[in-house]
Amino acid sequence: QVQLVESGGGSVQAGGSLRLSCAASGGTFSSYAMGWFRQAPGKEREFVAAISWGGGNTYYADSVKGRFTISRDNAKNTVYLQMNSLKPEDTAAYYCAARRDYSGSYYYLTGAYAYWGQGTQVTVSS
Repeated sequence: QVQLVESGGGSVQAGGSLRLSCAASGGTFSSYAMGWFRQAPGKEREFVAAISWGGGNTYYADSVKGRFTISRDNAKNTVYLQMNSLKPEDTAAYYCAARRDYSGSYYYLTGAYAYWGQGTQVTVSS
C-alpha cells in the first residue's frame, strides 16, 4: 500500500511558475510508475504527465508539453512537477498517482493507477 502526499500548490499570476511535489511512503517507490493528473471544477480528471519507474521515460499531455517537466528522485521517494509559463486554464486541483507498471502503456488513463494523493490546488490568475 502506497500513501501519496502532494504539496507545493498555490496561487500565481499567469506566466509564473510552481513546483509540485509528491512524497510517497509505504512501498518501494522505485517500483512504481508515477503520474500527475488535474481536475478543474465541473470537469473530468485529466492526464498531465507521467514518468516511468526509473525515470527514463516521460510523457506529457499536449496542453502542457514544453511548459511542464516531470521528474523523480527515487532516493527521496518523491516525484515532482515543475510548471512554468502557467496559464489561467492550468487552474485545477493536481493529483499524483502511482501504479506498478513496467510497460509504459496506458499512462494517460486514471483507471491505470491504483494509488492517489489527496490533491493540491493550483490557481493561476490573469
